Amino acid sequence: MKAAIVGGGVIGGGWAARFLLNGWDVAVFDPDPEAERKIGEVLANARRSLPALYDRALPAEGRLSFHTDLTEAVSNADWVQESVPERLDLKHKILGQLCDLSPASAVIGSSTSGFKPSELNENGACAIVAHPFNPVYLLPLVELVGPSETTVKAADILTSIGMYPLVVRKEIDAHIADRLLEAVWRESLWLVKDGVATTAEIDDAIRMAFGIRWAQMGLFETYRIAGGEAGMKHFMEQFGPALEWPWTKLMDVPEFTPELVDLIAGQSDAQSGHMSIRELERLRDDNLVGMMRSLKKTGTGAGGVLIRHEAALPQPVSDDLPITASRQIPQSWTDYNGHMNEAHYLEAGAAATDRFMEMIGADADYISTGKSYFTVENHIRYLEELHAGEHLTIRTQVLKGEGKKLHLFHFLHGSRDQLAATMETLLLHVDLNTRSSSEPDAAVQEKLTTFTKAHAARPMPDGAGRFVGERR
Repeated sequence: MKAAIVGGGVIGGGWAARFLLNGWDVAVFDPDPEAERKIGEVLANARRSLPALYDRALPAEGRLSFHTDLTEAVSNADWVQESVPERLDLKHKILGQLCDLSPASAVIGSSTSGFKPSELNENGACAIVAHPFNPVYLLPLVELVGPSETTVKAADILTSIGMYPLVVRKEIDAHIADRLLEAVWRESLWLVKDGVATTAEIDDAIRMAFGIRWAQMGLFETYRIAGGEAGMKHFMEQFGPALEWPWTKLMDVPEFTPELVDLIAGQSDAQSGHMSIRELERLRDDNLVGMMRSLKKTGTGAGGVLIRHEAALPQPVSDDLPITASRQIPQSWTDYNGHMNEAHYLEAGAAATDRFMEMIGADADYISTGKSYFTVENHIRYLEELHAGEHLTIRTQVLKGEGKKLHLFHFLHGSRDQLAATMETLLLHVDLNTRSSSEPDAAVQEKLTTFTKAHAARPMPDGAGRFVGERR
């Protein structure tokens, strides 16, 4: 699959990273002589953060190319994304060329944050709105506006690269999300202009309270809870009259005088000027990864998108020992020493055990019948340092798989294929109703026996059966 990215700024670079890291070939067209450097820096951030959201490896990266010829860039493209500056005359020119040059089967999307498809296509172009949010490589939402036959196709493609397409029911200026952001933005400008709050204080008001709530529940679900046991109707009845009070200035915009611009820019410099843009981007990405991984544990909001996308990623295969984990080490797994914390070696090994259980049929469906394996003992050896961004691969050898006992040995390898750790684990099959050991079902035992026999000829791994403090 190939994506053509027209315009390599912040949004275009984010699109390039999202497609590239999901296995697509990406062709970039941008006359800016600095485009390759700028996109390279965006890609560096994306490679550091996007795989950290997942506990399964993303596809191998596609091929990235840069072009000065538009025809060459869009040739054989399945998706063409326009991300040029927000000027309607420029978009008319570019989109007209894209519709003439692109394959008839390609989806042509515009990253416009404000223009409607009818405005984009009034000179005969054939684009839909595909409006993402920065950083495109992390945040899943894409607003789609256009004919249903195209938005349905577009939604399928975007879902396959881990995004959340939201089809807007009707054309409207600025779509949905930006209209909500604009309301908060306008009110914030007045609060700064009138001396009620600084830029830092407004940001604190958002991130210390409702911003966190919105990340998991949005607006209406948050207010439903605010209504207590009586729910949304009670909330509306209680707080609805406040809508008539003169609290806000949403229909009135402060004049953008040089004084107001200088005031806000100065406060923003004082708030964040001690960090470079790249440092702020990495801080933002690390925070987003942490929050989204937390949401992933409950399947809430963006976490549900991650779960669905991860389930669709291919499981790695091996002609040698089975691969039970293949993933990038996230920033959050490192500690004050700058390397992977020992607790996360256990977490990675436990995930490998879970994956092996799935391989022999002791999966979620099996557990729902009242049977599972419980860990009774682990022994971990830490042999080499592992760092954030390294690729971790775990292979698993069955030492014993008969009756109630399951004895596994995990080999944890880093990016250079160095053996970084081993984890030996002993499990017992348990009846979840009696909470006592029991024999596994015949189907599970049969699959386990296949692995046990296949591994029987292998030598006992170095370190198997060790105890803490034993000389090496």
